[in-house]
Parts: sequence; C-alpha cells; structure tokens
Amino acid sequence: MLPRFLQVVLLALLCSASAPAAASVYYPPPDAAGGWRTLKDPAQIRRTTGIDVKRLDQAFEYAKRTSQHGGLLVIRHGWLVYERYYGKCWRDSTPSAASVGKTFTSVSCGIMLQENRDRIPEGLETKVFTDKFLPEAFPLSDPRKAEIKLGQLLAMTSGMQDGAGGTGFVNGEDVKVEAAPVRDRSLGTDLLAMRAPLWVNPGGGYFYSNLGAQVLSVLVHRITGKVMEDYIREKLAGPMEWGPWGYPPPAGGAAPAPNTPGAGGIAVRATDMLRFAYLLLHQGNWRGRQLIPSRYVELCSKPSPYNLHAPYSLQFSVNTDGQVAAPRDAFFKSGAGGYGIYVVPSLDLVVWKIGGADRQYQWTAPGLPNNTSYDGSRDKWQPHPGDQFHDPPIDVDTGVRRTLEMVVAAILD
Repeated sequence: MLPRFLQVVLLALLCSASAPAAASVYYPPPDAAGGWRTLKDPAQIRRTTGIDVKRLDQAFEYAKRTSQHGGLLVIRHGWLVYERYYGKCWRDSTPSAASVGKTFTSVSCGIMLQENRDRIPEGLETKVFTDKFLPEAFPLSDPRKAEIKLGQLLAMTSGMQDGAGGTGFVNGEDVKVEAAPVRDRSLGTDLLAMRAPLWVNPGGGYFYSNLGAQVLSVLVHRITGKVMEDYIREKLAGPMEWGPWGYPPPAGGAAPAPNTPGAGGIAVRATDMLRFAYLLLHQGNWRGRQLIPSRYVELCSKPSPYNLHAPYSLQFSVNTDGQVAAPRDAFFKSGAGGYGIYVVPSLDLVVWKIGGADRQYQWTAPGLPNNTSYDGSRDKWQPHPGDQFHDPPIDVDTGVRRTLEMVVAAILD
C-alpha cells in the first residue's frame, strides 16, 4: 500500500488531469487606458472568433434601416470584433437609450436585495405597497395594490397599467387594455406612478408599464438611501470605470424629478454599455468582484415565476420559447428608437445595437465632445411607410430581434 503522502499526491495529479484548469476571463481596461482588445482583419476575426465579418456588415446595413442614428458593436470571446456607427452616433455619444435603462433599474434592485436583506428578508416576495416602503402611496388608489410583490413589479405583472392603455397578455393571449382616465400631472412622476390604475389583479396578466418601473426607482431610493443614478454610479459605473454618463435632464426645461427615471433614459458611451452587457455575460462578476449577485443575473436570463403570461423576466426578454432564431439562453432588452442590448452565454457573445432619433441625441454627458464629423446625411431620414410593393416598415421589436438573428448567423463555428 502506498504511503499516505503519496496517495495524496497521486489523488491531486489525477484530479488535475481530469478537470481542466479554469480559463482566466479577460476584462477590458477603461477606454482611457486602452479599452477593449480589438481584431480588425476579417481573416483573423474568423480564425479567433469564428465570425464572418461580411455577415456582420449585412446586419449593420439592416440596422441602418431601423433608426435615424445608431451603430452596431459585437464582442465575442472578449474581443471587440465589430464597431460601426451612422448618423449622429459615435463611440463617445451618449444618447438616451430609452427602455434599455430598465435593465439598470432591475440590476439596481438585485444589488439592493443582496445588500439590504435585513430590511427586505422576503426578497422578490416582498409586498411593496406598504407604509414602510411607499408611504406616499397612501391612501392606496386601489386596495388590491397591497398585494403587489417586488417580483411582479420587475416582471411587469403587478397589474399596473399606463394611462394610454394598450395590449396586455394573459397566459400568452392578447388582451386589450383600455386607456385610464387622465390624471393630474402636477402630482409629479413618482405620485403618478404610485397611483397608476390596475387592469387586473396582481399577477393576473402582463402589461408593459413604465409607471411600474418608476415605482422601482422610488423603492431603490427608499431602501438604499440613494437616488438610483447615484447607486448605479457607486455599484456599477465606478467599479467598471466608465467614462462620462448620466440621465438626460427632463425635456422642455422641466424641473428634475426627485427620483431617477426608472423606465429608462440612461445615456452611456457605446463601449461602456458593452461593459455592462459583458458583466451580465459573466454572471455579474467584474475582475473578481461580484457587482451583481450571480443568482439575480440568472433570474434575469430565464422565465420568471412572477410572469406566467409572456416571455419577459426581470426587465429582460428571454428566448427559452425560441421566439428569436438564436440560442435559447439569449436574453435581451429593446428600447424605443431601435436600441437593443443582447447577452448570449452559450456563444460567449454580447451585442449593443444603438438607435435613436434626433431628440435622443440632444444631450451629451459633461466632458464629452460633440460629433463634429456628422455630415447631416440622416437629417431627413424617415422609416419607409411600407406598402404592397415594398418591404413593410420595421417596428422596434422586429428590428431588435432580426438584428440579433443576423449577428448569430454570422457565427460559423
């Protein structure tokens, strides 16, 4: 029989032979220190990442049909293999990314849950319309709001609707949601959100509610003591060393709201938005720091028990039903104006599709120059109205999904 110390050595050798060492993960330095590693030569890109650049060019040309301004950036295996812009968009532009901002609202809630477990021990099961969390909401505009859970707000199944009405979903079936009575806008964004009407009981259906997302921003402030923009700056932007960013001020010179817009509007440089997507790809870990709880990222990427009505998790669309011709583990978020952020773990892929119209490019984060190279060629751009002789117009969701499909189709390995 071998001596004990030899048994230990042999066991260690066997284990090392049978289990490959974990590959080190590449993380980019900030742009000021060199930024993402890049590949330029199409042949090298194909050898290293398995991507056909010509097909990405086709995806880019398609993306140009979906918005007035924008761009397309692709990261695979940690390499920035594609970066092209059009119109007013360029690397340092900070257009309002519309509802893509909801993903930051979501992960802010995920971080908040981890750091404040003593205050919210029930996590996503927490009923939030209480005098502890939302005292301004009392008296409740609808007694059913007392049953709304945090997970339902995040998954858009709280029962809350926006004033204009629209389409809801119950067990995958479309349901028309009637417009609600006009409310007094002098109440301010936060109170309007907390008094939003319910179209079904909490959990009874899915409705894409911007007002519900604003309630999440109020909750982040209430529980952490910081407005959400400051919380994002501390927990995400600082550790990942973003360049200048922010939330554009209200249009028309209106006074700033007391809370960060929870429904969207974040304005981040293109390569920093890639950092955020890359953070999600790596389960919330950045250089060994767990910035977002890995379990929360997992919940974002899969169907949610809080939403049995539509393929939407915690402010992300999920692809487990194969709605997009892409791997089933893909998750993504669209935004008005043609924006789309995508994470595809099985392909080690993240993509940032930038969009936007003139109004979304009116604000530039302090310290950044304007794009002086813009030639005005997109000033009169309009989406084609579509008719029987031409391709139909491309709506935001169609454009976001089709772009992902085209990028995935460029991967040949």
